[in-house]
Amino acid sequence: MTDISIGSLSIILVLLILASACFSAAETAMMRLNQYRLRHLAHAGHRGAVYTSRLLARPDRLIGFILLGNNFVNILASSIATIIALRVSGEAGIAIAAGLLTIVLLIFGEVTPKTLAALHPERIAFPAAYIITPLLILFSPFVWIINTISNSLLKIIGVSPEDAASHQLSAEELRTVVNEAGAVIPRKHQHMLLNILDLEKARIEDIMIPRSEIVGIDLDHSEEEIVALLSSSRHTRLPLYREDINEITGIVHVRNALPLLGRGEFTKDALMRVAEEPYFIPEGTPLNTQLLNFQRQKRRIGLVVDEYGDIEGLVTLEDILEEIVGEFTTDVSGTDKFVHLQGDGSFLIDGSAHIRTLNRMMNWQLPTAGPKTVNGLITEHLESIPTAGVSLRIDGYTIEIMSIADNAVKTARILPRTAPPAEARSQ
Repeated sequence: MTDISIGSLSIILVLLILASACFSAAETAMMRLNQYRLRHLAHAGHRGAVYTSRLLARPDRLIGFILLGNNFVNILASSIATIIALRVSGEAGIAIAAGLLTIVLLIFGEVTPKTLAALHPERIAFPAAYIITPLLILFSPFVWIINTISNSLLKIIGVSPEDAASHQLSAEELRTVVNEAGAVIPRKHQHMLLNILDLEKARIEDIMIPRSEIVGIDLDHSEEEIVALLSSSRHTRLPLYREDINEITGIVHVRNALPLLGRGEFTKDALMRVAEEPYFIPEGTPLNTQLLNFQRQKRRIGLVVDEYGDIEGLVTLEDILEEIVGEFTTDVSGTDKFVHLQGDGSFLIDGSAHIRTLNRMMNWQLPTAGPKTVNGLITEHLESIPTAGVSLRIDGYTIEIMSIADNAVKTARILPRTAPPAEARSQ
């Protein structure tokens, strides 16, 4: 070093500071990259993304190399700055050089390049990957020694570098990603994606048609009555049973039954021959599971049974799909059958209306953890058979029982929420 001029040492010092800035920027850019965009670009064949993905597959080796290089150039820069200070000002200049070098490295070697890399990670990371990849191979023995020591220390505290590739998004984290993708995903599509995530939280009984509302064909009725039902039915598939819905014998598609009428071949036996075997769904099945089951079984309709094998309700593929995309139609099977807007801003609600359907269509937040219908919600809250004229508040919604039929709420009037759900419930 004694034979090198101060000018040459100064040039080397500047180059070392630039190298420090490059190492700092590369480290921040690599760690700041959007992993999902990186995978997309890598799958699309972007060479910079491919190299970067390979480097990030083992972050311990990448960080080990970057820190090895960064510390080396910083220490070498400190040594050269000390030599320059001794030549210029003697021993008194060493402290001044240390202070100045610290400020210069902090500004030009750390803060500025790291800020730039954090703001534009792809512009820094992808070109850096072309340089780091061969250098990492060249200095792999040194990196291996450093990583072996550091990984051994990590294992002592229960951390393994191999765990880096196993981290996956949880459902709630994925929900946050979808919510924050407003500029990329249309709002309607966001709702659909969030509804898909919610499928696993809902059970089949949350959306099923209750047993009392199932429309089917009683084979004990006369053929004239059965033909009249087939001709006027608004449903495409109807259960076949004898006397009681629990005695179900099949599911008939109206499309297969009507040709029998046209050919004059309609009989109960002929109707049974074109019917399908009934498909049963255990109570408590999550909606996402049942959606897959419908797909595997090539079915569109199923009967929900409880632990004793008794039929509790009926659910169709369309019912599950409506949980994702919303109502397909606005006919009498929709909410307009159950909800009637009043002049004072309140709503008359049928007691058999499903709470989940009301929440989705009316943008309400009635509790869904317990009972599935308005009648069940009111009865559970009162802990007694409801009577007309009683008013109560549930999660901020004022509910007035308007009429009772067969010990159940026939009609209720609901006012929009006027208080937060945290407020104490009162009758």
